[in-house]
Order: sequence, then structure tokens, then C-alpha cells
Amino acid sequence: MKKIYFNKLLFSLALAGTASGLVSCDKDLLNTVPNDRLSVDVFWKTENDARIAVNSLYTDLDSTNIISWDAMTDIAHTNQNFNVEAYVELGTYDATSSKVYDEWRKAYRGVQASNYFLENVDKIPAANLALINQYKGEAKALRAYQYIKLTGLFGPVPLITKSLSLEDAKQVANTPVEELWNFIDKELNEAALLLPATYAATEKGRVTSGAALGLLARANLYAGRYQKAAEAADKVIKSGTYGLYESYEKLFTYAAENNKEVLLDRQFIKDTYSNTVFQLLAPYSQKNSGSTFVPTKALVDMYETLGGKKIAEAGSGYDPLKPYLNRDPRLKFSVFLEGDILPSGAVFNPKPGSGTADAVGSTYIASGTGYNIKKYINTDDYANPVNSGINIILLRYAEILLTYAEAKIELGQIDAGVYAAINAVRNGRTDVKQPSVSNASQAALRELVRRERTVELAFEGQHLFDIRRWKTAESVIPGPVYGITYVNEQGKLTIVQAVAVNKVFDPNRHYLWPVPQKELNLSPLLKQNPNW
Repeated sequence: MKKIYFNKLLFSLALAGTASGLVSCDKDLLNTVPNDRLSVDVFWKTENDARIAVNSLYTDLDSTNIISWDAMTDIAHTNQNFNVEAYVELGTYDATSSKVYDEWRKAYRGVQASNYFLENVDKIPAANLALINQYKGEAKALRAYQYIKLTGLFGPVPLITKSLSLEDAKQVANTPVEELWNFIDKELNEAALLLPATYAATEKGRVTSGAALGLLARANLYAGRYQKAAEAADKVIKSGTYGLYESYEKLFTYAAENNKEVLLDRQFIKDTYSNTVFQLLAPYSQKNSGSTFVPTKALVDMYETLGGKKIAEAGSGYDPLKPYLNRDPRLKFSVFLEGDILPSGAVFNPKPGSGTADAVGSTYIASGTGYNIKKYINTDDYANPVNSGINIILLRYAEILLTYAEAKIELGQIDAGVYAAINAVRNGRTDVKQPSVSNASQAALRELVRRERTVELAFEGQHLFDIRRWKTAESVIPGPVYGITYVNEQGKLTIVQAVAVNKVFDPNRHYLWPVPQKELNLSPLLKQNPNW
């Protein structure tokens, strides 16, 4: 919804302008309306006020920060060791981490904004009650979105459902995780009843009933409530509103924006409300872009061969000298590989000693693994890498299918619907045709659906939450970071290893992030997570 880029700064300025206009003719300047805050004296009067206010809630949705979460797992890496995310990788972070605090702060900013909206919207004498209820549904769903993230990252966080004064903030305490999941479940079920299934083209980007149900499926999967997760996902599937976009390669391009696969995204527009995803992720040769987060060999090796076999499996046909030949097409659509054509028109050549700006070791900014993320890197943004208008997808239909399949597998309810969901993701597009699966054991299907989630949703912010709930993080994260395989000057097959990186994951503490120290200092009732 390109019209919902309403920045909170613009929101404040617009209200300030309204206020100043009301008092500009007043000779008594001491009686002016304050122009640096929202005043109930001039707001919450019309349905348009409600629209402006609910629009502002979308600015608290996640954006390119979701990609950083994958860099704290096995499938990606923070390329510069002085970035705050690198300290999380190395296990040297604590409750004073700015990364930890920023994620907490941004999420609770969204919670507070939603709370304020829900407390005040009924002040409006609405002629269109259905519209006001729709706005309430949007606020509830967006608040639940923040709590899904907070609970997934931090565990027992405070459940706050009203605006807080400074004194109130000093009395907040941890809420048990089970209560948080109960609240999220209730909010999203209520929101789904208030929201429409679709909107007019001019309203694209607003939360729909399908998005609320999709978030409900995600939340219950995180919580291990598999029956509820399967039921919510099934409602989305049976609604017929969503489907897979025909091309995985084009899914993250401007041409595919607002397609039928997207349930929820953060909307941007060039020049007006942009993001910097191109500059953040593109190879260094692309106008000195940052290669901030880069893929790892661990991820690349997960992509099957075209025959549907793992590369280490007997008969896979995998050739270490031609590692990207005959592989699952999602690999080349997600990762810049040697020989790819870059947005500049140049050929990507990250091999050490290649003489290109992208050569491993040529500069600390070039990818230390020899891989770069391709999702969201559009030629349209090459001219101005810090002015991207591409929408960042936060929830899409492929995740719904995989959530349904995983939940049913964990329940032992393996039926035709499970295979249909998995196979749709594997071969339901024109450019991805991995072999269908059938008649597999529960253990084999569990392994398969986990691999499908990893490769299908790579760099979309889900893997950190997945390996935490699967309790596999302690196995897959620790150790060196490896990258491309190449033939060196002596003719020897060599694997790139990122310099001075040894990822750490302590199962006694790292399955939850620490509560930020600033929050502990504010409220004596707030308790720290174990072993921090």
C-alpha cells in the first residue's frame, strides 16, 4: 500500500501544521496549542484522523533488519567484524548490546503506538462503524506482530496493553511466555474477524484477515501449538485469496510487488519513503555497496541438486569443480554466484586474486565468503543504492504452506494435504521444479520441511526463530564461517574461510536474548533471562 508510507515525523508535522493554523490569528501567543505533540483537543475528531493514526502504525513494522537476524545463524554472516551483529555471532554480546536494545525498543514503540490508537479511536463519532472496526483490527494485528517477535527473541517480556506513563514504566514485570502466546492468539483471532479479505488497489499493504490468520499460524508454530498452527494455516489456504507467485526469480523485484503471494510487507516508495537494501546487501563493486550480511557455504550446500538429492548423497551428481551446476534454481535466485551478471552489467567474480572489487580479501568490505545476497537487489536501484523503493516482504504464502506441513508432521497427521503443501513450494512455480516427495516417514519429512523452510525463506528473517524452536542452534551455529570453493594457483580445490570468525552459541543462555540493561535499570520488577 504505497499510500501507507506515512512517516511518524510527517504525522507530527502535519498535526503541528494543523495546530498552528488554528491559532495563527490569535494575538495572545501564550495561549497557542503546542505544536510538538499530538493533542486530543485537535485530533480524534474524524474518521480521517483514525486513518492517519492507523497508517502511522505501519512505520513500526520491521524492514531490512530482518536480514540481520539470519546473519546471527548458520546461513549468513555479518561481514564487518565491527558491526554490532558480529558480536552476537561471536557470543561476546550482553545486556548492553545496542542491537538487542534496538530490537526491543522498536518493537515496544510499535506496541505503545497501537495501544494509544486503540485507547483513543472510540472518541471519534463514527458514521462508518465497520471502517473503525477495520482500523481496530489493523492495530490489533500490528501489535500482535510485535509481540510475536518480542516473545521469540526474548521470551517472557512485559505484556503491555495500555499507554504507559514514566511511573507506570517503572512497574512493568515479565509476563510468562504461555500468557504471551495466549494474548497473541486472542488478538489475532479477534483481528481476523474485524478485517476484510482484500482491499481496493489504492489500499494495498493494509493488514487483511488472511494476514492476521497467517501471523496466527506463525505464532502458534513458534509456540509449539501445532494443532492451532495447522488450523490457522489451513484457513489461509482454503480462503483461495493467496497463492504462489509464478516466478521465484522475480518475487523480490518491483514487477512483483503486491502479488498474490504477499500476505504482509513493509511498503516503501522511491524518493519519498525509501530504504537502503541495495546499498546494504549488494556486492562491493556495485557503487561501493556494503555486503553487510553475506551468505555462507552452510546455506549454499543445503540446496539440492535438480534430481532432488542432497549434494553429499550418493548419486546426486554434484561436482565440486562445478558446484552451482544442476542445483535447485532457488540457489541462483537467492545468492550471487560466480559468473552472475551484476546490476552494473559486470560479471561477478569473487575468487581470491581475480582482480575485481569483489575478490575475497581485496578489501574488508567485499564479501568474506565470496557470496552475496541477491534477493531485493534490483537493477532499478543501481543508479542510487540508498534510494530503494522495493517493499520488504514480512509474510508470504510459501511460509503458510510450510507452516501447515510442519505442524501436521509434528502432530503425526501426515496426509495428502501435507505432501501437497510441500510439493507446491518445491515445484509450484514456473522456474522451480524440484521433484515431488511422497510416502516418507515422519523423521524424513521433518528433515525435509526444515530444509525447505531454510532455503525457501533464506534472508527473510525466519531462520533464527526456527533453529531456536527446533533447538538445533547449538549444533549448526558454532564454528568457523566458510564460503566459496575455488581452484587456487596451484590447481588445488580450496574453500574460503572468513577471517577471524568463530561463531559461538551457548545453549545455556543464547536461546533467548538478554533483557536490555536499560530496561532493567528502569523497572526493578523486571527480571533478567537465565545466565545473562
